Amino acid sequence: MEKRKDFSLNSPMILVVDDDTRLRKLLQKFLRENGFYVFSAANTAEADEIMSWYVFDLLVVDIMMPNENGIDFTKRLRRSGQNIPVLILTAMGETDDRITGLESGADDYLSKPFEPRELLLRINNILRRVMSKPPEKQKTKIKLGRHHYDLDEHILYDGLQRIQLPVAEAALLQLLAERAGQVISREELGQKTGNETNLRTIDVQITRLRRKVEPDPGTPRYIQTIRGKGYSLIPD
Repeated sequence: MEKRKDFSLNSPMILVVDDDTRLRKLLQKFLRENGFYVFSAANTAEADEIMSWYVFDLLVVDIMMPNENGIDFTKRLRRSGQNIPVLILTAMGETDDRITGLESGADDYLSKPFEPRELLLRINNILRRVMSKPPEKQKTKIKLGRHHYDLDEHILYDGLQRIQLPVAEAALLQLLAERAGQVISREELGQKTGNETNLRTIDVQITRLRRKVEPDPGTPRYIQTIRGKGYSLIPD
């Protein structure tokens, strides 16, 4: 029997998503024996929960699962901007099925049944490719429903149409966009936009921005007021 390899904090983390309990446990055991830190999920809902707590280096995902299959799961990950490598497993081996898997955004495709050593080889090849890639440039576009804001250009778009913002509103939106998801106090916003002596001006500018980007400015979805703390931009 092959001796189990010890994994460290630097060991790649893998999430196996498969509704086949027996295969899931076998894969988890095999990959752990080969030095990976492995979690498993019986469906994509469980995978979402685990991924909210941990950052993985690679996902091994079965196609045929109830509720949401592996193809739709991979597409959803890519639409949300997650570039985590995905290796798809499936009993389907036809060319069209392989193409569909790769078109969904998967990095590789392995048909069942397969040799565990081939799975290991494919996983290591994917991780090697990922590690050799130059780091991706941070996203510069923030989606706000039908609008998006370009951090590089400092321009708000409604679809393809540019929206001309007054200088003060543009500066405020840039500050919020640079720290999207974080709460920025009115005092800091005022200081950085030159309105520290009249914070009410910040509230007025926020109201004007909401009229430009919110479907319902009276119930803001994207530019939110955090009571007692300030404002926060919450993109899609």
